[in-house]
Amino acid sequence: MTSNDSTGQTERLSVAHRMVDGIRVVTLRGEIDHTAKETLAHVLTTGDATTAAPQVVADLEGVTFMDSSGINVFILAHQHLNAQQGWLRIAGAQEAVQRVLGLIGVDTVIDCHPTLEQALNA
Repeated sequence: MTSNDSTGQTERLSVAHRMVDGIRVVTLRGEIDHTAKETLAHVLTTGDATTAAPQVVADLEGVTFMDSSGINVFILAHQHLNAQQGWLRIAGAQEAVQRVLGLIGVDTVIDCHPTLEQALNA
């Protein structure tokens, strides 16, 4: 397991990302709304240029709120990564966020897992 930490922050969302066995893990904490959408889009779709098929797990364990802006970013990131023969998985969404993902149907498009470990090993 390798780890390279990098962090960033908007007003209400903190972002950290690291590599775990060739998979980029993006750890999010706080609220995902219109003020965070550009930061979120950047961190989900910008990766190591040497990776042929980008693999990203978004760890949402620390996310307490997500509106339609976040949903749109996740869908667009999913499409972007799939176009590069990669994938996006969501891990650890709290109940309120998981409910939004389920109501909108994101969980039928993007693989959602209860824990980071399960998402990494899926």
